[in-house]
Amino acid sequence: MKIDITSGEPVIDASDLAELLDLAPREVREKMRSGDITSRFEIGEGADAGRFRLTFFNAGRRVRLTCSDDGTVLTRIRTSNGAT
Repeated sequence: MKIDITSGEPVIDASDLAELLDLAPREVREKMRSGDITSRFEIGEGADAGRFRLTFFNAGRRVRLTCSDDGTVLTRIRTSNGAT
């Protein structure tokens, strides 16, 4: 999986995110529009320079992707029910 960076913003394929959240791609699009799926985009600094992190939240689930600056996913973390 690779994340595209378009105009400085990360873009993830709905099918890839759907798989991570156990949803259908159609549901991802609907939930993103309605605000049921939210996200956070963080750019690494210091020791983490050259990386970025995307975190998606939906219905008690969290998916965190840590990526290299070219969008290659380095790590994936999935949690549910508020676990950290």
